[in-house]
Amino acid sequence: MTDKRIGWIGLGKMGAPMALNLVAAGFPLTVYNRTAAKTAPLAEAGAGVAASIAELAGASDIVFSMIDDDAALEAVAAEVLAAATPGTVYADMSTVSPAASARVAERAAAAEIAYVRAPVLGSTNFAAAAQLVVLVSGPEDACAACTPVFAALGRKIVSMGVGEEARTVKLVINMMIGTTAAMVGEALTFGERAGLDWATMIDVIADSPVASPLVGYKTQMLKERDFAPAFSAAQMAKDFDLILDTARAGDLPMPVAGTVRQLWSAMMAGGRGELDMFACVAQLEAMAGLDAPSEGQKSSG
Repeated sequence: MTDKRIGWIGLGKMGAPMALNLVAAGFPLTVYNRTAAKTAPLAEAGAGVAASIAELAGASDIVFSMIDDDAALEAVAAEVLAAATPGTVYADMSTVSPAASARVAERAAAAEIAYVRAPVLGSTNFAAAAQLVVLVSGPEDACAACTPVFAALGRKIVSMGVGEEARTVKLVINMMIGTTAAMVGEALTFGERAGLDWATMIDVIADSPVASPLVGYKTQMLKERDFAPAFSAAQMAKDFDLILDTARAGDLPMPVAGTVRQLWSAMMAGGRGELDMFACVAQLEAMAGLDAPSEGQKSSG
């Protein structure tokens, strides 16, 4: 626990359950969200509600944000840094590019605000269960000040360095997750076309050398073809854009990531962008002309 005043900006799919966990853990929390209606559950749980980012930042010792993308980070950070008093800690937990994060770091230093980068590993289910892995980089003292909050949000905290290391490793992991989803979807479509039993094929994969925690976590979803989003294809498309933009800036070839990014585009064009990323199997089945069960329907196999 900490007696510091905590501000929280962003109550989306990840931010809302994370903020609720902080209230449940007893932190003195004030929240802000652009869509004010989303603050109601937090207010009912006991959090204070700020009318603006400036109000929140001016009344907080540590400000956390969990927001959508680079543009949102830079816009929110500008308001936080303008209103926060020197010595305040600003910790952003979003998935954004190292380049945008570095720009915020420069502005924070000029405003004498300690800036912590703390993206997380885990989907909405992990956020609700306070089982996230928090990747942390930034000034040592500021990271230490945030540790009690991070401990209430996740099962593990990993210190990465003092700069953009946490941002980069988050993109490394998401690139591997997205590529795994695409590979599994393509392999299942290959086996399905050959006439393999759907459920048996998935069970064999889950008990094979290519099994992983991710494949295990998605096994039942795939067997039941229930693609309610834990992490959507549209979200993964955003992250692959961050990956490819970062690589392009350094002339780093990314042939696999570039190809997988096209699959997310196909899913969004085909009306599957808001389904779980593992619904790519349905997209690939459609591209192969397979008459597969509809997304959300449970397979009888």
